[in-house]
Amino acid sequence: MYIAVMGYGTVGSGVVEVFLKNHDSIIKKCGQSQLDLKYILDLRDFPNDPNKDKFTKDFNDILNDDEVKIVVETMGGLHPAFEFVSSLLKAGKSVVTSNKELVAAKGYELLSIADENNVNFLFEASVGGGIPIIRPISQCLAANEIDEIAGILNGTTNFILTMMIEKNMSFDDALKLAQENGYAEKDPTADIEGHDACRKICILASLCFGKHVYPESVHTEGITKVTLSDVAYVNNLGGVIKLIGRAKRLGNGKISAVVSPCVVMASSQLANVSDVFNAILVRGDAIGDVVFYGRGAGKLPTASAVVADVIDCAKHTNRKKIFGWGPSEDDYVVDYRELDTALFVRATADDIEKAKKAVKKVFGTVKFVSRDNQPENEFAFVTDNEKEKELIAKLDSISEIKPCSVIRVSDY
Repeated sequence: MYIAVMGYGTVGSGVVEVFLKNHDSIIKKCGQSQLDLKYILDLRDFPNDPNKDKFTKDFNDILNDDEVKIVVETMGGLHPAFEFVSSLLKAGKSVVTSNKELVAAKGYELLSIADENNVNFLFEASVGGGIPIIRPISQCLAANEIDEIAGILNGTTNFILTMMIEKNMSFDDALKLAQENGYAEKDPTADIEGHDACRKICILASLCFGKHVYPESVHTEGITKVTLSDVAYVNNLGGVIKLIGRAKRLGNGKISAVVSPCVVMASSQLANVSDVFNAILVRGDAIGDVVFYGRGAGKLPTASAVVADVIDCAKHTNRKKIFGWGPSEDDYVVDYRELDTALFVRATADDIEKAKKAVKKVFGTVKFVSRDNQPENEFAFVTDNEKEKELIAKLDSISEIKPCSVIRVSDY
């Protein structure tokens, strides 16, 4: 039996490295007499690579080779990854991927194709890199009804916010440092605007709640509007600001799903997750809260998860794992504005005392927050829990203030 790897970038080269380095033990673990690497698909040339004899630029070499039973997709993006993966599954080959964009957008479709052809489509590395989360949810926590899942799902944004919190570094300077350290891409949009975290929470929500959740249905905000002023107020409140992806089962057969900056209080298990680390909190009806923590990216940690899926596919040759989720439904993800939340608000006003009286009159109970070097025309407060649309309507009705930041306050 042979495997092939499509895409020889950071993750793909890591997969080859881990697979060859630990080849003997992998053979023993997968129960096969033979499992070898036959092809590496990449359009670039690698003349000095020790595996140069395995490279091909023709996808059909892999597709039409009956000896190749498992294919690793680490190319990234939707196209041509979707076309390649769907063709491979239809040809009776199992596929392992780390491609979160592919799974978030096309997961149900590809799982269905895999099911029809009695092969497997696995993607442990698509969420959390090397952190085990897909398999624990689908197997170890299978006896639970998962009520909620929430986490810090992007190491780049967590690093930037950590620098803002701990080093008093501006967003722009922290982003530049993240790029210099190799944590952020030259174009960091997918990270800082929350798209990466959105794809991950879609995958997790689909797995936990049983129906496909598309990124377009999840309200997503990034961290570009978070300021050092917000960080200072929240610190005095006893919390930190984190980019959180979260999804929750509601009582009407629907779910909520949101990605946004959140105020996380110091008592939360997510508050002390710093630097490039990720943490995912799963709340089950029997187990309670379980947190999975570790590096959410990186060449070898991600490769570790990919190769583990390869082993799983090899163990299930000619057998389909019972794994996946069903199709989505209209209005399955509720409008985020219908959800209860508390809000942290930073605002300016010409007359602070008059503004505070207006805030208390409209909101009732609020908690005002101060910070060092607070400008005379600025103040901040936290509301009680209420439907977000009602809180925003109240905020909009107060003519005496000009909101500068509005950040949700988490309850975990």
